[in-house]
Amino acid sequence: MNKIGFNVLAWTAAVSDDVFPIVDRLKSIGYDGVEFYLGTPELEPYKRMGDYTKSLGLATTAVVTVGKDDNPISESAAVRAKGLDKIKWAVDRAHALQATVICGPFHSAHMGFANRPALDQEYALAGEVLHAAGEYAAQANIVFAMEALNRFECYLCNTSAQLKKLVEAANHPNVRAMFDTHHANIEEKNYGVAIETIAPYLEHVHISENDRGTPGEGQVLWDDAFSALAKIDYKGWLTIEAFSRNDPDFANAIGVWREFSDPWDIAEKGYQFIKEMCIKHQLGSQL
Repeated sequence: MNKIGFNVLAWTAAVSDDVFPIVDRLKSIGYDGVEFYLGTPELEPYKRMGDYTKSLGLATTAVVTVGKDDNPISESAAVRAKGLDKIKWAVDRAHALQATVICGPFHSAHMGFANRPALDQEYALAGEVLHAAGEYAAQANIVFAMEALNRFECYLCNTSAQLKKLVEAANHPNVRAMFDTHHANIEEKNYGVAIETIAPYLEHVHISENDRGTPGEGQVLWDDAFSALAKIDYKGWLTIEAFSRNDPDFANAIGVWREFSDPWDIAEKGYQFIKEMCIKHQLGSQL
C-alpha cells in the first residue's frame, strides 16, 4: 500500500508550531503524511509536531544531511565520530516526531568533494558509521533510506548501483535505500534498470521534477518511473520533494536561486498527478 507524502521544505526547513497550518492544508488535500527536515536544534518542537500530525491521522517521515565537520567518510576518526553523533541526534528527533523513516544523503558530506572518484575505502568508512547508526536506529524502530545525489552535490553515491554498494557495505537491516526521480533524471541512463538495481533495499521514493517544480510539468520520464515501481511491487512512500526560496538560508545552501512553482500549486497538482500515475500503472493501493 503506497502512502503519499509532501516535504515541507517547499516552505521551511524549521520544525515549529508555525508549520501547523501547512500541515492542516496538506491533510485537507488528501496527503497521508508529511516529511520534515531535521535541522531544528531543540527536541520539544518535534514532540509537539509528532503529536499534532498524529492527532490529524497523518504519518511523518524525516530527512537529514551531514557536512564537512561531521562527514562519515572523513579521513579523520574524530570527524567520523561526529558524523555518527549527528545521525544519532537525528534519530532522537525523528523518534520524537514519531517518524519511522529518515531519508537523505547522510552517508557523506553534502557538497563536499575530493576532486577524484569515490574510493572503496570511503564506502567502507561510510558502511562502518551507518552500521553503528543502524544499531541505534533499530532501538527506535527507525529505518534509514540512503539517497544517491547528482554529481553536483555528491561524489560518493550518484547512481543506484553505487547506492547498492553503500547499503551492502553498511550490512544492517535498518540501513536501506531511497530513489529520487530528480537525481535519477540527471545520473541514470534508464529508470527501470536503476529501480530494479536498488529494489531489494528500496524503502522510500521522492517524487521530484527535473526543475524541482510541479511533478508532471517537466522532463522526468514519469511513465518509466511508475511502471518500474509497479513492476517491483513497491509499497512504500511516494513523497513529493520540491524547493522554493521561502526559506532563504536553506535555499542558498542547496543552490535554489529562483522560484520553480508555487508550493501550493505543487502540492495540489502533485497529489492528483501521483494518484493518476498510480492508477495508470496499477501501483499499490491506487488500483
